[in-house]
Amino acid sequence: MTEFFHHIFNTLSNGLLGTIIPFLFVLTIVVFFHELGHFLIARWAGVKVLTFSLGFGPELIGFNDRHNTRWKISAIPLGGYVKFFGDESEASTPSTEALAKMTAEERADSFHHKTVGQRAAIVAAGPIANFILAVVIFAGMALYYGKPNTTPRVDAVQPDSVAAAAGFKTGDVIAAIDGRTIETFADMQRVVSVNAGSELSFLIKRDGAELTLKATPALKEVKDPFGNSHRIGVLGIQYNAKPDESRAIPVGFLESIKFGFEQVWFIIATTFKFIASLFAGSGSAGDLGGPIRIAQLSGQAASLGFQVLVNWCAMISVSIGLLNLFPVPLLDGGHLLFYGFEAVRGRPLSERAQEMGFRIGLGLVLMLMVFATYNDILHLAGS
Repeated sequence: MTEFFHHIFNTLSNGLLGTIIPFLFVLTIVVFFHELGHFLIARWAGVKVLTFSLGFGPELIGFNDRHNTRWKISAIPLGGYVKFFGDESEASTPSTEALAKMTAEERADSFHHKTVGQRAAIVAAGPIANFILAVVIFAGMALYYGKPNTTPRVDAVQPDSVAAAAGFKTGDVIAAIDGRTIETFADMQRVVSVNAGSELSFLIKRDGAELTLKATPALKEVKDPFGNSHRIGVLGIQYNAKPDESRAIPVGFLESIKFGFEQVWFIIATTFKFIASLFAGSGSAGDLGGPIRIAQLSGQAASLGFQVLVNWCAMISVSIGLLNLFPVPLLDGGHLLFYGFEAVRGRPLSERAQEMGFRIGLGLVLMLMVFATYNDILHLAGS
């Protein structure tokens, strides 16, 4: 047991600066824009904002703006919050007794006295800001660096592989998968990697003709250059880039925006597919990662260059936005669920019902964090 923890300590300490700094860079950007979404729509709706905090716990530094909002950086950099006038806590839980004692002037500034639609807009603005940030990053990277220029061509077929059994041949060009246009070899890899065990329909161009092949990617555990293990779908085909295919393709502004939305949608669709695989029993809960894994991968992304790190930031932004929309009390999605009930009933849920909901939500979030951190420790121990 002593050797186990010694190994984990060495793994963390060996690249501490190269891990912590990129992690804080990614998390600060993602959290800031998430909370900025809440903040801006709250200001638009006339809500008084008491606090805008990056992190939790004791304040490290801060200042008050002209609206007397306290902007601060707190000691525990694992999230953030915006606290509105009328909130009893950082999770925007209300106090019925305190709200009832408010004057008419105070109610005008209170978050909990706004209409259901206004409150829902304020809450939803955080995750939406994360999606917008990701679109902007992906679009900006495509506009500046261009898009990959890797033809989705089959240069070799591994013997006894899924591709060989399905009838793929050297020289085939993959034009579409399940009706989705494939422009690059990387596009093909992404679709195949998240569809292990699911039959896919491939539109192939061969010798000037088109034909359709059916193939079910096999689940295989592969390791990336950093030694991280990934369970992905594979066909068993290889691609060798030609010299003229190593250059990126320049794109225009509108095409870059389209590319940004496509990347965000792919991450969302892949996430739901993973969740569905967990319920179906075909996915592995061991693939769930927490803050330690994110920190480790942030450091690895940074070692590959600024472009990779920024793209990783966009991916985390989508994931954080999507996670916050899950209908779990304490998360933004839980608040939206309560507002949905309020819209249908014509009145809010009772204070007791909301309190119980937040307690259940807190329990679920804590269990998820503990489980994800446990996975992270096992991952580090095995690395």
